[in-house]
Amino acid sequence: MSDQKKDIVKDDANNNQDQELKQPGKIDDEFETEVVVENSENVESKEVDVEFLQGQLEKLQEQSKVSLEKIVRAQAEMENLRKRAARDVENAHKYALEKFTNELLPIMDSLELGLSASVKAKNLDDLCKGMELTLEMFNTVMEKFGITMIEPKGEKFNPELHDAVSMQETNDSNSGIIIEVMQKGYTLNGRLIRPAMVVVAK
Repeated sequence: MSDQKKDIVKDDANNNQDQELKQPGKIDDEFETEVVVENSENVESKEVDVEFLQGQLEKLQEQSKVSLEKIVRAQAEMENLRKRAARDVENAHKYALEKFTNELLPIMDSLELGLSASVKAKNLDDLCKGMELTLEMFNTVMEKFGITMIEPKGEKFNPELHDAVSMQETNDSNSGIIIEVMQKGYTLNGRLIRPAMVVVAK
């Protein structure tokens, strides 16, 4: 090979080496550009995430505020209901006999009039009739409120309703039959208040 051709080949080799030496710098520049772009995108993404989270936080805070107000309102309503119920129960205990008392007042008035009339009474029959009318009024009031009289004369002795004070031998009644009522008994809506005190045939 001639010296001129050798020089041309040598120059080409040197050029290739120079290009290879310059290539890494170009790659570094491209990598740095990509890194800058990626970092820029990450920053933008983080800013978006922060704004989104901030919005979510404000939304949750508002919901929490509304829920707290509802809880406070519900507690206040429950307290008012409790106080109202306690007041109703207290009034029920205090005025439970109000209606019954109003029904007894006319009987009291009748008794007072009877006592006043008895001082000037000349006819005992009229006085007795007045007392009978008063007693009838009283029985009517008791029945109205579910109070029933127990007057078991002639009935068979029942230990759940009667209290035997004594036993007597008699030819007029069978054994176990009530022959005399010493004190009447009473029930309130079916519940025994006081048993009748009776004498039972032996």
